[in-house]
Amino acid sequence: MSADRQADAGIAQLTLTLEPINATVSLRDQAYAKLKHAIAETDIYRSRDEIRLDEKELTEKLGVSRTPVREAMTLLEQEGFLRTVPRRGVYILRKTREEIVEMIYMWAALESMAARLASERASDDDIARLRRMFADFSDPMPAEHIEEYSEKNIMFHQSLVELSKSPIIVETIKNIFMHVRAIRRMTIAQSDRASRSIVDHMRIIEALEQRDTARVEQLVRQHSIELALFVEANCDFLD
Repeated sequence: MSADRQADAGIAQLTLTLEPINATVSLRDQAYAKLKHAIAETDIYRSRDEIRLDEKELTEKLGVSRTPVREAMTLLEQEGFLRTVPRRGVYILRKTREEIVEMIYMWAALESMAARLASERASDDDIARLRRMFADFSDPMPAEHIEEYSEKNIMFHQSLVELSKSPIIVETIKNIFMHVRAIRRMTIAQSDRASRSIVDHMRIIEALEQRDTARVEQLVRQHSIELALFVEANCDFLD
């Protein structure tokens, strides 16, 4: 086996779900947004194999030249989502277990404050929509509904932050969310976490309904801290 082929062993070729972009808006900005969304929707921690992006394939799927795609990838690399390896290509950057734990602690701080603000700023209808997200799920969680629940779980946390109506928190937390959501998706089926998650979410929603700012802040912070502790103790696949 040649040196190049040996170097490529253990590398996963990722097929991103992409659609052609609209040429009436900045090509770079659209390519950036679509690539970032595609990365966020990918289970980047599912395998230990490195995930290499194929620039030619990306340009064909997006229907643009290589220049805006390269510019978009440069922005994503600056934000910590991609890394360039000379003479080998561009790879999706995955965080280590230690980095993920630190990100979850940061998430806990920001989301808990967002929840406190949501208890003061969200309308009754906003909070009612959070409750309706889980109307079709029960405790304990049936195994066949785990994937569906995982998506609702992610939607819940994203919605909770948005209900803070704080553009600064929403903007600050969005890049952290890309990695945290991937870990939530990976861990939700482990150690009966889905059933415990439902209980936690119902308590959070009840505190929001009661406009109990201190309690909702504490519940949301503890919910994420428990995820950090779980990742630290169990997620060997991140190392």
